Amino acid sequence: MSERHTALRSMHDLGLAAWFGGSLMGALGVNGAAAQVNDSTQRLPVASAGWARWTPVNAAAIGAHLAGAVGELVTESPRMTAQSGVAKTSAVKTALTVGALAVTGYSRLLGMRLQKAGGPPVEGATEPSYQTPANVASSQRQLKMLQWAIPALTGALVVVTAYMGEQQKPGQVFRGMLGRAGGLMAAPKAMGKVAGMATAKRQMAMSGR
Repeated sequence: MSERHTALRSMHDLGLAAWFGGSLMGALGVNGAAAQVNDSTQRLPVASAGWARWTPVNAAAIGAHLAGAVGELVTESPRMTAQSGVAKTSAVKTALTVGALAVTGYSRLLGMRLQKAGGPPVEGATEPSYQTPANVASSQRQLKMLQWAIPALTGALVVVTAYMGEQQKPGQVFRGMLGRAGGLMAAPKAMGKVAGMATAKRQMAMSGR
């Protein structure tokens, strides 16, 4: 636990930063700028081109983040069992990561559908107009919600990561280990009480016969 893992932490943090920042900039910058294009039939192609250029970088960032996250999970596994609260926080982080991956993947699938749609008239990258084909409009409406879900989930990951960093402070580690030790010591006592209650019930049942 005292060893340094600078490479893993760097991959984890830089990858997550690019994932969060890129998704937020795309929703505000790429999609927002595309809506300003005068020709309504060029708004969707402009946004699609911007997202297509970012996709390989985003994929590399996500890959780096996942590699760093798995590496940290392995190196910190002893602390997960020894320090109270670490396992729960890791479970929350894993759930957020899976959710962010699912939303990112589905958003890219919708983006590819819109890219193949060509240049239908739209109000913006995620806003259809009354002239927009129904299938394109449906994908746009879904993307309008998902474009904010990705930075929300990855932003939550940033917060959880910061909290896990606080858990690594010596004082937090010491208190967490004491809490885990106290829980382990309390378990046999609780089991003893349950066993004692069961024995008492059996004795009462036998005496009542």
